[in-house]
Amino acid sequence: MSCISKPMDNYIATFFSHFDALMFCEHLKEQGVAAKMMPVPRKVSSSCGTCVSFTTETEINFDQHEVDAVFVETFGEFRQIA
Repeated sequence: MSCISKPMDNYIATFFSHFDALMFCEHLKEQGVAAKMMPVPRKVSSSCGTCVSFTTETEINFDQHEVDAVFVETFGEFRQIA
């Protein structure tokens, strides 16, 4: 998984563990990205049940994190992009 860069879309990232989600959320906040942990939406399946929701204009690199999948949200629907 490499990176995303698209103006102000809403994303969710899913993880294999709650700890990985927590570390990624903290990483985004350190970069000034508005991010929050939340339960994974029912429309998306996940190993640990926790995801990180974030909105960004900047490029996000996922290579250093144990991300399961990344989805972009459009009108309440989720499309996997990574």
